[in-house]
Amino acid sequence: MKYRARIIIPSSTDVVTGFTLSNVVRAVAVLVLLALAIAAGYLSYAPRLDAPVALSIKPGTSVRAVARELRDKGVIVAAEPLVWLMRLSGKDGLIKAGSYEFESATAPLAVLDILTAGDGTQVALTIVEGWTFDQMRAALAGVAQLRHTIDQLSLPDALKRIGVAETHPEGLFFPDTYHFSPGSTDVAVYRRAYRALQERLLGGWQTRDPDLPFASPYEALIMASIVEKETGQGRDRAQIASVFVNRLRLGMKLQTDPAVIYGMGADFDGSLRKRDLENDSPYNTYVRAGLPPTPIALPGQASLTAALHPDQTRYLYFVARGDGTSQFSTNLDDHNRAVNKYQRGGR
Repeated sequence: MKYRARIIIPSSTDVVTGFTLSNVVRAVAVLVLLALAIAAGYLSYAPRLDAPVALSIKPGTSVRAVARELRDKGVIVAAEPLVWLMRLSGKDGLIKAGSYEFESATAPLAVLDILTAGDGTQVALTIVEGWTFDQMRAALAGVAQLRHTIDQLSLPDALKRIGVAETHPEGLFFPDTYHFSPGSTDVAVYRRAYRALQERLLGGWQTRDPDLPFASPYEALIMASIVEKETGQGRDRAQIASVFVNRLRLGMKLQTDPAVIYGMGADFDGSLRKRDLENDSPYNTYVRAGLPPTPIALPGQASLTAALHPDQTRYLYFVARGDGTSQFSTNLDDHNRAVNKYQRGGR
């Protein structure tokens, strides 16, 4: 008997692994709609914020790191969808470094606009490392998009309005690029800069090197401000900090020109003379031992780090080479030779 094989091709109404093809299409459509609903819900959902949330983005920070920090701080509910949103919108390379603050619930699309200034509503103000408070105050006063509420106040009244506990403002505000919406108050920017400095200073103080000659975080801040003003090349910061730390430990005078210049105020005409170094004042570190009474500038993160983690050296002196770098010495004879070489043309 002969047998013939038959191949049966199922029609669209035949059962295939328990589903009809129409059911498969229907299920896929449901999944797509569900995914779209979830995406729409994510894009529109803005978690409640009980207090303003600050976000600092350093140059070179990855998109994923930004999204994770936003998630960890409660600004968004999940990081990965925001990463894909950034990439699909082509804005992943447009995020601007700087300081941001979210004062109220903000949906992910609005977060993305803020981080990229895509909606054209964000204003940026850069506070430069090494500026004095007076320079910072003048910069804020010149921003037309801010609502100015303390320009005419006395310094004590202005500090009280900002919420600063200290009586002297120098060094208490973190230099960064601050992004804000037009119509924001100048006080809001000051408060952000003040909180940013406090967070970095107090956080760094907890992990500082042991046996530093600082009695408080404020003294470390004073040292950081000196390092900021004395540093020409970033790679020298930790060594410059080591010189001043070593001098403090030995009871030597710091002999730092920027502190003397700061103490002279408007009397400084661009030249530091011998009589200036001999004139007694709280900031003349040639006459008085120890740290000056306050910071002398706004230190950046690198100077804060150097003050709290100086290199371990025996250096007691340094002199500028003329190219931004410094020559370090452990004794006065070597230092004098370096001064002759780099500042007196070998004489």
